[in-house]
Amino acid sequence: MNKTKPYVLRVAEIVYTEISNIKKKSPEIKNIEAIERFIGTKLYNQISSGEFHENWLSELKKNNFVDKKTDKKVSNETLRLLQIQKEIMKKQLIIYPDLYYTKSHYPLEISQRAFDQLWRICESYELWCKETDQNDLVYLNVSN
Repeated sequence: MNKTKPYVLRVAEIVYTEISNIKKKSPEIKNIEAIERFIGTKLYNQISSGEFHENWLSELKKNNFVDKKTDKKVSNETLRLLQIQKEIMKKQLIIYPDLYYTKSHYPLEISQRAFDQLWRICESYELWCKETDQNDLVYLNVSN
């Protein structure tokens, strides 16, 4: 079974790991709260602004589009997918912290969209881990 992580899952792995670490530091909280705590972190802001992808793509460009981790050339199709992923992250993860909750304490639609995107990111990473028999990497169990 091929356990090589697709490039588009690298961001998911980073997000998942960060949310898992939040939960490990506070095991009494639910996944929902761990994701909410991730929103607004430096990493979240880098991903939601597109800065994370810009730095990544710039690093690849400097290295003639050869990935330092795998020593393989990144295809044009993969680069195009990473660009699309960057744009989706910018649109889906936009948040206005001062407006996160309405008077009724329910998240506003735009904040809910960011939360839902993060949940889907974690879910896709877990599903990949399960499909490649890497269950030791599954901590949150959001895909159940």
